[in-house]
Amino acid sequence: MSKTFEATHISFAEGVERINEALNKTNYRIQSKILTSRDPEAVKLCNLLAVDSVPDGFTKWQLPFHLKEGQFFITTAQPGASVGDHAHDDVGVRFIMAGSIYYDGIELNAGDWMYIPKGNPYSFKVGPFGASMCYCYQCCCGGRPLSRSDVIDPAPYVRLRGSGLLQGRGGHGSPI
Repeated sequence: MSKTFEATHISFAEGVERINEALNKTNYRIQSKILTSRDPEAVKLCNLLAVDSVPDGFTKWQLPFHLKEGQFFITTAQPGASVGDHAHDDVGVRFIMAGSIYYDGIELNAGDWMYIPKGNPYSFKVGPFGASMCYCYQCCCGGRPLSRSDVIDPAPYVRLRGSGLLQGRGGHGSPI
């Protein structure tokens, strides 16, 4: 396990400002339509919201929206990567989407989660197949500046919508 990790914490309000700065930079209005991870606007926003202060073997980005008391992040991690003891300024929850992590002697797999109380130090190691995680914090663990590096390559990732096929059904239904 690596040594203590110094997470970059900013306040919830500063995290919201970070999101708003990315939205302003891309001229995207978050309430204008349903936004998916595969939309080109989302890729641009997530790349701006990448987090540069992460341990080796990790990639992390903040999602371009927030709820009343939660900000969301996605982290991918290489097999065997680890993060040393660190704590967060407020409560959070981490969901394992794919792969696994080892925490306190147990393996958490896809579908598992961990609740992280404010100020409680923890560390973990990524399993042999890597891991993808989503987490929500009442604080912001992204640092303030927008990123200058892209974490998502839009070319293979962006998908075009079939919205024209859904018209006449109120935007709902299958495109058959």
